[in-house]
Amino acid sequence: MPDGLIVIDKPQGVTSHDVVAAVRSVLHVKRVGHAGTLDPMATGVLVIGFGYATRLLNYIVDHHKTYEATIRLGMRTTTEDAEGEIIEWPAEEREHVRAQIAALSREVIEQAINTHLMGEISQVPSSYSAVKINGKHAYDLAREGKEVALEPRQVTIDSFDVLAVHEPDAARGTRDIDVCVTCSVGTYIRALARDLGHILGVGGYLTRLRRTHVGAFSLEGPHVLPARSEEHSFTTRDGRHENRMRARLDTTKEQLLDAALTMGQAARMTMPVVDVSDKQAQDLRYGRSIGVTVAGATAAIAHPTDTSEDVVAIIVPDSGTPAQSRPTVVFPGA
Repeated sequence: MPDGLIVIDKPQGVTSHDVVAAVRSVLHVKRVGHAGTLDPMATGVLVIGFGYATRLLNYIVDHHKTYEATIRLGMRTTTEDAEGEIIEWPAEEREHVRAQIAALSREVIEQAINTHLMGEISQVPSSYSAVKINGKHAYDLAREGKEVALEPRQVTIDSFDVLAVHEPDAARGTRDIDVCVTCSVGTYIRALARDLGHILGVGGYLTRLRRTHVGAFSLEGPHVLPARSEEHSFTTRDGRHENRMRARLDTTKEQLLDAALTMGQAARMTMPVVDVSDKQAQDLRYGRSIGVTVAGATAAIAHPTDTSEDVVAIIVPDSGTPAQSRPTVVFPGA
């Protein structure tokens, strides 16, 4: 079974699971996963692991991420993005909001962001998010018409830059702004759009979202493959004909493997690494601690030959023995 990581430029209109299915179809392997879900509306960096590299995905999920987005001020939607239904303003508020939109300046927007939406903030996820409540996704409960009350969570906004403020749309009473956000895991960009609109008193929702970076993985890297979406017709078990969008990779298995990161390359882009001897590698694979000091999760890499490397394990400090590290994830040898 091949092992490695690949960065897919996810297209709009398909789920992250659809992209995983497309990679699985090309490689003809079952063990495929992704780090960090993207909504169907979103595009951009989706890190896919296959083979034993799927064990690295849990560590990649925690990396900070960068997004480019467009926020539409002046309107609200049920889902806080373009896929929801517009929530109309009450008649007595409509003209007031339009006037505020027309007078809104870049300086006022940036001040609101810098004052309320930077650094460590408390954020309530969208009711249509993938957060689970008693084992069910919030978006499933919301679509069933059930009331969804999510607890606020602490997230970190490293940067929230306004790239452009467009002219007001007089017909709709809205104004679009383009932004770039770098943030911690668990941050919902559409919740930022909602909250910015609330702070400004005009409402807001997300119309475009593109993830450009996940930690060291980016759209500009050499290990990126584009995917596309296409309509797929199928017949359900009860005989109904349905259409849905699915992801497709126009590449062969050999081309995908050539573009992929090896286990060693993936580990080096994911976490600190430490070189270990053949004896230490053997000990780690037997579950034994070794005399290496690390600060946190670290990839232990052996070098069987001068030109090869072998990712042996992910090691963490051994709390029971000073200056020792123990394996928390072990990879089989070649």
